[in-house]
Amino acid sequence: MLWAAIGVTVLLWASAFVAIRAAAHDFGPGALTLGRVAVGSVALAAIHVAVLGRRRRRDAVVSGGAGAGSGAGSVGGSGRRRLPGRVLAAVVVWGVAWFGVYNIALNAAEQDVDAGTASLLVNLAPMIVAVLAGLFLGEGFPRRLIAGMLVALSGVGVIAVSTSTGRFDLVGVVLGVVAAVVYGSSATVQKSLLRRIDSSTMTVLGCLAGTVACLPFAPELIRALAVAPASSVVAVLYLGVFPTAIAFTTWGYALSRASAGRTAASTYAVPPVVVLLSWVVLQETPPAAALLGGALALAGVAVATWKRRGRSGRRWRLRWWGA
Repeated sequence: MLWAAIGVTVLLWASAFVAIRAAAHDFGPGALTLGRVAVGSVALAAIHVAVLGRRRRRDAVVSGGAGAGSGAGSVGGSGRRRLPGRVLAAVVVWGVAWFGVYNIALNAAEQDVDAGTASLLVNLAPMIVAVLAGLFLGEGFPRRLIAGMLVALSGVGVIAVSTSTGRFDLVGVVLGVVAAVVYGSSATVQKSLLRRIDSSTMTVLGCLAGTVACLPFAPELIRALAVAPASSVVAVLYLGVFPTAIAFTTWGYALSRASAGRTAASTYAVPPVVVLLSWVVLQETPPAAALLGGALALAGVAVATWKRRGRSGRRWRLRWWGA
């Protein structure tokens, strides 16, 4: 289940780059972010209701029907225990940063630098997660993890160089770095907060907070919706339902069950998948170097997340748990 959640997250986040490209000509960075997270909030609320219903039914079965509220010991679960104020405030700040600031910075960066450069800058984030998790979450600095991430990052670099159009702007670079820092710090904070709140509750509250923070872009979004072609509107809806609601749900599920460093390392598989999706969906034939970089990035993910078991060395298996 954990491996499936990671796979869904990678595939849907990769597809977001294709959808953003389809909508970016008709929606500004702020309007696109608001449209995406607003749709995502509605979809996440529906997912959360379904999750709560499933938990209540499970608790009812476990307690023999007499204690459907027996999950009250876990904050944000099927019980009715209220979130501590400090936890709720932290989730709100996290949501504004992760769903609001990150998306606006990334969308704006892609207007000033080419997609390859933006991808390279954003993919500094998993390294940031590994460093912060090692320093503040007690995950340490496993050599295989760090080595694998460096290999994966070099693969992303090859993809970026081979697909770069040469478009470069200092403001775009700064925005790309801001996006990476927000991504890295938000993922680390999320891992820490998941000790106090379940992933479903945290994700829906965070997305709602991001939506509220982006409301100043509502007039721009309304104007854009009035003139945008149907294909761009569909792209915004897709971004909200799939890369936001579904992918952030599977991301939260994985992060709550695995170390932050290894979960983040798996996202180095996103750029190679973007190359393949662009090839299939947009008919953009990638250069040979991009395919080589994709293979290198995937190899790095394997190094970072696979662990040899036992002294006999008979099997290799994914190691998503622990540090």
